[in-house]
Amino acid sequence: MGKQRAFSGVQPTGNLHLGNYLGAIRNWVEGQSQYENFFCVVDLHAITAPHNPATLASDTYTIAALYLACGIDLEYSKIFVQSHVSAHSELTWLFNCITPINWLTDMIQFKEKAVRQGENVNTGLLDYPVLMAADILLYQADKVPVGEDQKQHLELTRDIADRFNYQFAKGKPPILKVPDPLIRKEGARVMSLMDGTKKMSKSDPAEGSRINLLDPPDVIQKKIKRCKTDMERGLTFDDPERPECNNLLGLYMILSGKTKEAVAEEGQDMGWGQFKPLLTETMIEALKPIQEKYQAVMTDKGYLESVLRDGREAAEAIANETLNQVKAALGYSMPL
Repeated sequence: MGKQRAFSGVQPTGNLHLGNYLGAIRNWVEGQSQYENFFCVVDLHAITAPHNPATLASDTYTIAALYLACGIDLEYSKIFVQSHVSAHSELTWLFNCITPINWLTDMIQFKEKAVRQGENVNTGLLDYPVLMAADILLYQADKVPVGEDQKQHLELTRDIADRFNYQFAKGKPPILKVPDPLIRKEGARVMSLMDGTKKMSKSDPAEGSRINLLDPPDVIQKKIKRCKTDMERGLTFDDPERPECNNLLGLYMILSGKTKEAVAEEGQDMGWGQFKPLLTETMIEALKPIQEKYQAVMTDKGYLESVLRDGREAAEAIANETLNQVKAALGYSMPL
């Protein structure tokens, strides 16, 4: 048997931050040799919220370059742009026609984002999980490395696959593979620097709430210096009354490579005045090789374009085969 297949992607809406890296991309990198991987820049998802058309293309290239900079290895993985493979949009429409609308209105992220968009909430935001299902199921993925916040969407993907197979492949081998999530325990949910009870997010209007992967050292220093802490001395994990303390210690633990026990011992008599410079230095050193590799990739645009072209060709071959199987099961005629 060959390797199992993994699929995942990130939106090109602004820079990637530590939450994206520690919650998802680092997971991709560490496990990539075990799988046949397809990593996508999901630019179709990017327009479910107001976006800047002038920067969408450049942001897409930035995310693709960051995939490489973070350690995605082309020996094991393909990188491509979602909108370059038209099967994503076509399969989404087909899935729309078998997906009950109450499945979508029950999505927690839709409810939260719809409140922020108010009367301007768009159909794409509601339909986002169906597009995500099409993204995954096109590639017959066995595993989907995702953050905790996407688990509900992956459950819906599984439900759509089961529903399609039941309705249109009953008594036959299933057409769509039902995928499983792949989630890290440590760092799977990195919290905001401004509020330890909220997830670090690109959509947060406060730039100081997150550390972007391309933030220079002086910006990292400023953000850590200003991040929310408390008045207590002695830093401890897992105190529900100290969410910021738990978050910052967790970041230090992961970025330094130390064990939880070692970090707890190191921080037990430490104040924030001692810890923040230590975290800052650790963070700068951890991000330095990523930033250097990113600059090298971006100075060779021809190389990046060739990576995306090769990725698109490999993705199209698999996606179109799945799409044709789905259309045949639905009763469509095939092009002559």
